[in-house]
Amino acid sequence: MPLTTSTPGSAPVAGPAVDGAPRTIEDRLGHRFADPALLELALRHRSWCSEHGGVLSNERLEFLGDAVRGVVVTDHLYRSDPERPEGVLARCRAELVNAVALAGVAREIDLGASLRLGRGEDQTGGRNKTSILADGLEALIGAVYLDGGVEAATEVVLRLFGDRIDAVLRGSVDSAAKSRLQELAAQFGGEPPRYRLTEEGPEHDKRFTARVEVAVCAGTGVGRTMN
Repeated sequence: MPLTTSTPGSAPVAGPAVDGAPRTIEDRLGHRFADPALLELALRHRSWCSEHGGVLSNERLEFLGDAVRGVVVTDHLYRSDPERPEGVLARCRAELVNAVALAGVAREIDLGASLRLGRGEDQTGGRNKTSILADGLEALIGAVYLDGGVEAATEVVLRLFGDRIDAVLRGSVDSAAKSRLQELAAQFGGEPPRYRLTEEGPEHDKRFTARVEVAVCAGTGVGRTMN
């Protein structure tokens, strides 16, 4: 089935303006497509396709992008620290390739604003759903790979995930619990969680209090280390 670069009901691909000029999804992604039809396909959620004559969705690109992103991230982790054992590398990769991490990157580039969603999915908050955003980002990576090859895909993945990869390698990446809390805050339209750390006591017997706030105090923990 042929791809089309102009389809009825498509969501705009322009994002927030920077210096007066709107940023397109290509600007935010960091790749200019030689074949715009690949970008169009990557943005099509199956709910939109069912409302437009059953045209192709982004699911096959998602399948491809998942593999491409996995190889790029794994290769980068492997090369970054030759002495890091396999078990640690596996845990680092898990922090980077789960749906929460993918959706977080997708939100950073405002991918939701450019997705083609069916009316029902759109009206029920689909543009901010973790699963839809994660799948859409993988589809975009698959599209970049087909459009520009492995070098272009590697460049995009490392650009999008670079800070997170560095955090993983430093051992300062958010835990699964923190990531889940951030996801829930985004789903409910709130501000990102804020963490406050205080300490008391002498140097040999410190007690640290960590406080997390999401509009109101959501939890407090007390311990003898900062971890």
